[in-house]
Amino acid sequence: MAKQISIIFILLLSTVPLMAQQSFHRNLKLMGSGFQITVVVKDSTEANSVIDLAVKEISRIEKLISSWDPNSETSEINLNAGIKAVKVSAELYNLIERAIGLSGLTDGAFDISYASMDKIWRFDGSMKKMPSNEEIKSSVDKVGFQKIILDSGNKTVFLKEKGMKIGFGAIGKGYAADKAKALLVKNNVKAGIINASGDMNTWGRQPNGNEWTVAITNPLNKTKAAAVLPISNGAVVTSGNYEKFVRFNGIRYAHIIDPRTGYPATGILSVTVFAPKAELADALATSVFVMGKETGLNRINQLPQVECIIIDESGKVFTSDNIEIDRI
Repeated sequence: MAKQISIIFILLLSTVPLMAQQSFHRNLKLMGSGFQITVVVKDSTEANSVIDLAVKEISRIEKLISSWDPNSETSEINLNAGIKAVKVSAELYNLIERAIGLSGLTDGAFDISYASMDKIWRFDGSMKKMPSNEEIKSSVDKVGFQKIILDSGNKTVFLKEKGMKIGFGAIGKGYAADKAKALLVKNNVKAGIINASGDMNTWGRQPNGNEWTVAITNPLNKTKAAAVLPISNGAVVTSGNYEKFVRFNGIRYAHIIDPRTGYPATGILSVTVFAPKAELADALATSVFVMGKETGLNRINQLPQVECIIIDESGKVFTSDNIEIDRI
C-alpha cells in the first residue's frame, strides 16, 4: 500500500490588488515531504507568527505517528507486536480507531498494517521479472487490520502477530493538514491552504473574495490540466501512479499495492478525492486505486460530502455522481 502523492494542484491566485488582507505562503520540508502553508492575514508579521504555529503542530504530529522515530508511540506499538498491548495517548488511539473504520469501509483496500508487507516489488527500474505467486502471497502474511486489537477502556493497542507493523504513510500527512488547519482557524486565520505534499485542506476565500481554484493535472501530459474547479472549505487529495510502475506481459503494474493480495493496482493513473477532511480524502484516494474504477466510484457515491475524479490509463476521465468540473 505504498503511496506517492504527486503535487499536481495549481493554485490560480487572483492578481486583483489586495486591500485589508493579503495572501502569504511558506514552502518547507516536514514529515519528509514538501509542504506549503498559505494564510490570508493583514501583514507578514502575523503571517510568520501563525505559520510558525502550524509548523509546530505538524512537527508534533510527526513525532507522534512516525515509525522511524524509535521513541514514538507508533514505534513502541510495532516493537511489541505479538508480545503485549501498548498504552497510547488518546489522540493516537483515536487515529488508529478511525483508520480501522476506514479499512472496514473500503473492504481492506486501506490498511495501516500495510507496513508489515515484504517489499518484493521495486519500481526503480531494477526489476527484471515479476515476483512469483508464492512470493506475492507470502508478502502480505502479516497484514490485516483485523489483527489490530484495541482496548477502548485502557487505550491500548496490540498487534497480534510478531513482525506486524502499522504505518501512517497513507493517512498521516492528511491528518497533519487537518490539525494544522484547525489550529489556524482557532487562531482567527480566516482563510488559507495547508498543502501537505498534495494533501490539501482549504478554508475561506482569496483576499479578493474569490474561491480558491485547483487545476488537476493530466497525468498523460503534465503540462496540461485535465480539469479545474473551485474549492473553499474542504480537502482535496490526489494519488498518482503515473511515474512509478513496471510492465510485465503487457500489463502495467503501479506502485500502489493492494494490502489484501500483494498485487499492485492496475488500470488507473490518478485518483482525486474531495472530502470535508484531508485524512478521509487521503485514505480514500489510495483505496479507490486498489478497488478500481467501478467499485471505487460506487463506494464514493455512497458517502456524503465526498466526490472523486478518476483518470484511467487511456486518459479518460470518470467522476462520481455529484461533482461538477470544467474540463480544459
